[in-house]
Amino acid sequence: MDLRNFFFSYRSFTPAPIVFILLYLAEPRFPFLWIGFGSVFIGEYIRFFAVRYAGGITRTRKVGAPSLCTSGPYAHTRNPLYLGNMVIYMGVTFIAGGVFMWELFGLVLIFFAIQYAMIISLEEETLADLFGTEYDIYKNNVPRFIPRIFPWNGPDNRIPASLTNTINTEKRTLQNIVFILSLIFVRTYFGDAILL
Repeated sequence: MDLRNFFFSYRSFTPAPIVFILLYLAEPRFPFLWIGFGSVFIGEYIRFFAVRYAGGITRTRKVGAPSLCTSGPYAHTRNPLYLGNMVIYMGVTFIAGGVFMWELFGLVLIFFAIQYAMIISLEEETLADLFGTEYDIYKNNVPRFIPRIFPWNGPDNRIPASLTNTINTEKRTLQNIVFILSLIFVRTYFGDAILL
């Protein structure tokens, strides 16, 4: 099996070891707590904005797309969902805090850089096969990860989904964020009692 397919198919579960490490070492402290909450909010905003344009197809385990989304946040970066995820996990690292916060911050960056490099490579090959020249033009005008300041004016003029539909699509991510943050605070306030 292509390792890229593994990371794509299980991208929701591969960060689990990092979450467990963050939970084990959690010791939230100010001002990192507020920086973390701000990062989580910004990351989820990026994700929410991306899901409004791309829709529920982003939840698939099959690489591909029925159409090439190049509007909304996709006019700034080709991978806004992955950018949002990285910002969320960096925020969770700040919220967890602890004596190894900076080392864990580096681990989070390295892990996601490797995982997303593989996933994006696979997706780009697939999208190039599916959309040919249309994808090549898009790829040449919109950066892979770091957003461009001004949006690219491509041919995709789709209307974003309603807020209600987007919340329904993004519900699992929102639940996971609340669950992980709740575990950090339970771990912090009940200490070693929950680790026994």
